[in-house]
Amino acid sequence: MVIIRLSRKGSRNKPFYQVIVSDSRKPRDGKFIERLGFLNPIPSGKSIAYSLKINRINFWIQKGAQISNRVKKLISQYKK
Repeated sequence: MVIIRLSRKGSRNKPFYQVIVSDSRKPRDGKFIERLGFLNPIPSGKSIAYSLKINRINFWIQKGAQISNRVKKLISQYKK
């Protein structure tokens, strides 16, 4: 099954997440199919907190991809 979820990057105490499409059997930070955006929970200065490619997310949803709960929240915030 294909899933749209977050993959953790960054260092300790400075997390950075990528919104990715991957096989659900792969590890969280393992190989992925496509990168759809990012989330920076601790933005500094004028940096962007998050960005998403909504058209590609809709494409993967139409193909049958499942979405994690956190990514669902991000999408609903992004559309507002």
